[in-house]
Amino acid sequence: MKQLVLALLLGFSLSACAQSNGGAVAAKPDADVPAADLGKIAAGSPEARARAAVQALGEGVRIERIGPAPIPGFRQVVAGGTVLYVSDDGKYLFQGGLVDVAKRQDLSEAAMAQVRKDILASLPEADRIVFAPKGAPRHTVVVLTDIECGYCRKFHSEIGRYNALGIRVEYLAFPRAGLGSDDYRKMVAVWCAPDRRKALTDAKNDRPVPLASTCTRTPVDMQYRAGLRMGLEGTPMILALDGRMVGGYLPPERLAQRLDALDAP
Repeated sequence: MKQLVLALLLGFSLSACAQSNGGAVAAKPDADVPAADLGKIAAGSPEARARAAVQALGEGVRIERIGPAPIPGFRQVVAGGTVLYVSDDGKYLFQGGLVDVAKRQDLSEAAMAQVRKDILASLPEADRIVFAPKGAPRHTVVVLTDIECGYCRKFHSEIGRYNALGIRVEYLAFPRAGLGSDDYRKMVAVWCAPDRRKALTDAKNDRPVPLASTCTRTPVDMQYRAGLRMGLEGTPMILALDGRMVGGYLPPERLAQRLDALDAP
């Protein structure tokens, strides 16, 4: 059980779309971003026991949030891009969706959405590659993208149509082959380019993007780690600004319909 949960926390979310790392450097979950403020947790409290139970799974498990669970006798913990439930005595832990049957609401997803919202707010807009419609947008989505994956390329090939439907697209980098991979280096070149929009389009169409010699820093590492923290399961990962998961690739008209539904009262 320990090995299973640890695998889920430390990288299982990448398995659906992962490529061979080929010597890529694994991401350090805590790099570039401050640790969660858990210092006010009282010793001997249910929160302290929940923290200890999750930390016992292994080093490198980043805890984003600990609080009361919607079910009695448990704490809800968001860690490593997933939601866990730990009994108040710290003896039992389970992972999975918790559904309010009466309200037909996924409470685990609601917890993840709040964490994603906070993470997105910490990532500067200036570090994103933005394709915006003319005039005020009807909707804005954040898309974690990879330049190699087929559905990411398909999504980008239709960017004009998304914009025409009033959808503003803000790209974040997620080189799914991992840090240090060829995929990663290409995405660094894109984010280093003087015209990032053109460079991204070129890269997604297998046109070379040279790495600018003056480039000393890009946000690719930070955005990649943010994707892990937000529970990325595949690329593209489409999010609303409030952290709600919209899904993977959707054709322009279907994405517009999905966003209209999310905004409906």
